[in-house]
Amino acid sequence: MIRHRSIRGLLAFCWLAAVAIALAPAPASATNIERVVSPGGIEAWLVREPSLPLIAMNFAFLGGANQDPNEKPGVANMVAAMLDEGAGELNDSAFQRRLEETAFEMRFSVTRDYFYGAARMLRDKQDESLDLLRLALTKPRFDAHAIARIHGQTLAGLRRESTNPTTIATRTWWRRAFANHAYGRPSGGTLESVPTITADDIRGYAKRVLTRSTLKVSVVGDIDAASLGKALDRVFGDLPATGELTPIPERPLDAAGRRVVSQLDVPQSVVLMGGVGLSRKDSDFIPAFVVNHILGGGSFTSRLYDEVRDKRGLAYGVYSYLLPLRHSALFMVSTQASAERTAEAVELIESLVRRMAEDGPTEDELAKAKSYLKGSYALNFDTSAKIANLLLQVQLDDLGIDYIERRNGLIDAVTIADAKRAAKRLAESGLFVTVVGRPKGLESKDPGG
Repeated sequence: MIRHRSIRGLLAFCWLAAVAIALAPAPASATNIERVVSPGGIEAWLVREPSLPLIAMNFAFLGGANQDPNEKPGVANMVAAMLDEGAGELNDSAFQRRLEETAFEMRFSVTRDYFYGAARMLRDKQDESLDLLRLALTKPRFDAHAIARIHGQTLAGLRRESTNPTTIATRTWWRRAFANHAYGRPSGGTLESVPTITADDIRGYAKRVLTRSTLKVSVVGDIDAASLGKALDRVFGDLPATGELTPIPERPLDAAGRRVVSQLDVPQSVVLMGGVGLSRKDSDFIPAFVVNHILGGGSFTSRLYDEVRDKRGLAYGVYSYLLPLRHSALFMVSTQASAERTAEAVELIESLVRRMAEDGPTEDELAKAKSYLKGSYALNFDTSAKIANLLLQVQLDDLGIDYIERRNGLIDAVTIADAKRAAKRLAESGLFVTVVGRPKGLESKDPGG
């Protein structure tokens, strides 16, 4: 995920927020969710929390970096960087001063599928804050001097990343796994594409993607439903009703069993592995989620951690995760190992994934995983920002407004038969591996890919 934020005024906001949180009781139950529809028809999910003088608003539009032009990756990232660089009659410096005066934080970010926004405001400054957010979304200036500055900052970051083994491994994996597909393009752009991105490209993206038809909103804080309805129209009401999103084809992963090794003189090799996962709406997703916790998502308690780090000392850390995108579903594993032991680590990880697929977890592993995943879920509700983020993701995944109440029951209902069935589906055709470093005895299996 590519993130941008306005940092002027953030220290003041964080100080006030920290004081408020320290003095206030715990947030209200996140399961008390209100569905709010504004007079203009804009929907949001609201959790009222009158004990804190803060309002957190998270929102997202369908169409992230996958809406970049084929020849210009990085446009969405530029839009995210530019929205707080002046709007309406306020140039960039004036806009930043207003953010500071209101102690208002806004930030925008991009993933492959979504364009995200997040706003944190003080209750007593909400009118001024909402007006600034409205201007940023509906009347961004995209001034030439600001674009030139963001160009420079982005290019400087890309140059640093060009020698970062983790970035190289990640970009190589996506480029090879999703060749000739939107997912294969680098979300942050390239050294060649970024200088070619113009104000017209940025305006065109904003007009096509930032529309009411795909907008999802979540709000947590000291605001009632009636006031929120008015705020939704105030902030988002002037956005275009619809846009023109480029259709993105479904792309099941077809690169499994391949390996790409890129030589780089670094102390440790970076390894990224990926195979077929499960979509969020798949009936086996929850069982697979539990299985992944046992295999590599459970940190110190996982099989990968136990076998790769504790027993053999092959890596400092290793973890796996499910990545259900809108147009593909993935199962991913990441680690780092010394050059001398990279090949051993890769072979062991692949064998542990195969063993899980063949045999599934044990009854004891399943019981412990379910207990942990149910008990730890409460950690998602200890701040307003976390609750707002969770509510937004539930909307994007179309899980239903009662999902938070149902979630632990779904996990509890997973049987050993469910877990074994889901395990067989994870990376069932093998893993596509990218390695960056100087691993001994490990070569590419994909020399012309």
